[in-house]
Amino acid sequence: MDYKKAGVDIEAGYRAVSLMKEHIESTMRPEVLTDIGGFSGAFSMKRFMEMEEPTLVSGTDGVGTKLKLAFLMEKHDTIGIDCVAMCVNDIACAGGEPLFFLDYIACGKNDPEKIARIVKGVSDGCRQSGAALIGGETAEMPGFYPADEYDLAGFSVGIVDKKDMITGQNLRAGDVLVGIASSGIHSNGYSLVRQVFAMSKDALSRTYESLSGTLGETLLTPTKIYVRALRAIREADVEIKACSHITGGGFYENIPRMLKEGTHAVINKNSFFVPPIFEMLAKDGNVSEEAMYNTYNMGVGMVVAVSKQDVDKAVQAIRSAGETPYAIGEITDGKKGITLK
Repeated sequence: MDYKKAGVDIEAGYRAVSLMKEHIESTMRPEVLTDIGGFSGAFSMKRFMEMEEPTLVSGTDGVGTKLKLAFLMEKHDTIGIDCVAMCVNDIACAGGEPLFFLDYIACGKNDPEKIARIVKGVSDGCRQSGAALIGGETAEMPGFYPADEYDLAGFSVGIVDKKDMITGQNLRAGDVLVGIASSGIHSNGYSLVRQVFAMSKDALSRTYESLSGTLGETLLTPTKIYVRALRAIREADVEIKACSHITGGGFYENIPRMLKEGTHAVINKNSFFVPPIFEMLAKDGNVSEEAMYNTYNMGVGMVVAVSKQDVDKAVQAIRSAGETPYAIGEITDGKKGITLK
């Protein structure tokens, strides 16, 4: 008996690392001090010492049951973008610049080519956000995961000068809420998605007039990364007073998180485009409108609050970053919470 006969192939692990190296190298930043394969990743903070009070911000998350679609469709090269997005978007909400990212892949059997495709997606997400992929772990766990399945999670660290953190404390009645379009369902609510739509290759391969691709391709569309858009707003000399990443819990849970006590968000549901996949999900699953807005982003993946006089500049900055903005509502005095009308 040896480790390989017990189900763990060390040689496959070495090959996986070899295959993923070129993807990882494409994410490197000058501050990275270590090569892939070491026991830890090192990142120099020297460039940021000119900040008045350099402050680290962090985020960690996984992809959740969206992975089940990747398994069914045998498509593993974009799911890593979702993992990065869920972490770096949270960092950007605090005003932070993502610096580096680490991933964790646990699998039933180490298929080097599949692991390399997963890491390619992680690397793509890192490049989109400007974060370096400085380390990670691939754990082969036979008997714990099925041979053809895996889990994927990540962790990211960013930096912001404390005075520039987005805290919501400057929020005032009359401020305008600007939403930035999502790419679709993103990475939340897939347990419900898998109950509504048949999870078979035939069903996922079906095309619909309202969708730009197959149902499976639409559901597997990677989560939008908003780091560049938020940076563009700041570079346009616009103060982002508050910010919310619309993840699990949809509008009702996430928008109140950006508010301070005594402020209320009023949102016009007719002010933004709702992608057809949400309408299909609501209709086919008989999901109420309230439940949809309490679960999904409904086409708006990020919301920022800016002064009324800065709205035009913020909208132009978002467009310059290649994203689609919507003025979706305003801040009023009142109990901390949200009204959709």
